[in-house]
Amino acid sequence: MQTLRRALFWLHLAAGVIAGIVILMMSVTGVALTYQRQMQRWADLRGVHDAPPSAGARPLSADSLLAVVTARTGQAPTQVVWRADAAAPVEVVTGRERAYVSRYTGAVLSTGSAAMRTFMSRMTSWHRWFALEGPQRVWGRQATGVANLLFLGILLSGLWLWWPRRLTWRLLRNNLWFQRGLSPKARDFNWHHVLGFWSALPLIVIVASGAVISYPWASALVYRAVGEAPPAPSGGASSGASSGASSGASGGGGGGGAERVSDAERTSRDVIVPEVGDVAALAGRYEPAWRSASLAWPRGPQAPLVFTLDAGTGGEPQKRGTLTVPRDGEPVSWKPFAAQPTGRRARSWMRFLHTGEALGLVGQTVAGVVSAAAALLVYTGLALTWRRWRAWRRRPSPRALRG
Repeated sequence: MQTLRRALFWLHLAAGVIAGIVILMMSVTGVALTYQRQMQRWADLRGVHDAPPSAGARPLSADSLLAVVTARTGQAPTQVVWRADAAAPVEVVTGRERAYVSRYTGAVLSTGSAAMRTFMSRMTSWHRWFALEGPQRVWGRQATGVANLLFLGILLSGLWLWWPRRLTWRLLRNNLWFQRGLSPKARDFNWHHVLGFWSALPLIVIVASGAVISYPWASALVYRAVGEAPPAPSGGASSGASSGASSGASGGGGGGGAERVSDAERTSRDVIVPEVGDVAALAGRYEPAWRSASLAWPRGPQAPLVFTLDAGTGGEPQKRGTLTVPRDGEPVSWKPFAAQPTGRRARSWMRFLHTGEALGLVGQTVAGVVSAAAALLVYTGLALTWRRWRAWRRRPSPRALRG
């Protein structure tokens, strides 16, 4: 047992040294992205109120609103988001651009905060692929993916190494609570053990779910674990992982199940204004507690309208449902989260457990706090390794001792 513990310790240390800088970068950017959705929405809508232009004014029907927007831009949006808040404007996303338009007139009230969006985009880029561009992005993504797997091994081995060899209250207390008046080495040792214990379980969830986002084989394991065959990949492995992560991090109201319209298809010669009528009434009929209704722009005049109705904060998959409105006379289809296949529900949970959003604001806060703890774990671990190496260098050689 002692030999196994020693081998596990050196593997734990080696993995930390190899992946430490990457883990530190992902932890720090993870802290910066803790409240990404809320911060972006606050920055976009700060001081923006969609008040009726006159007493008794009624909002435009969705058909009229979309007709005004597409006539002004000559392009069909990528996504349109209505919110239940009567004072909230309608969010219109076209490619990488977005605008918040009045539901009463269709006038543009705001184009959002470019500064906040740029900051969050840079943090996300560093978090996922070290902010590398072009062909180097693949290498950056591989580096963060491998570091994430090593971090999972570090956390699991750390739990084993944390357990005292002799279980006494004194040793247990020293590993559970911060101690005062310690030397720098003893302080780092104490911090490493205390932070490691209290943050280990949430970090294991965050890191394991990160692997599911990064690797198709890990995503497939989620489906197989519940006895289902994984879905066929719709594109490249890395691009699929990236799009899955970015959909949850965007400031919009949540993506639907419809395919996105490419830039080539969104031209002034082929602008399709879907017949959607009163979105608020439609959404309230199927999800009375809805907070946002997101429409992914259809590909053609006969393509169904696919809405995502969200009764949560935008990152709680259990509070989402898909409403499909056919245009060929077929009945409307409402599929809440509970009606989805088990594998898809589990995969959605894994996606939003990574950011903590699946558990609401409390979950996001926990994710942010343990990400900060992970950064300190890297620092204390590397500091302890550095001191160990310096002590080893100062140790006299066997030849000097014989002399």
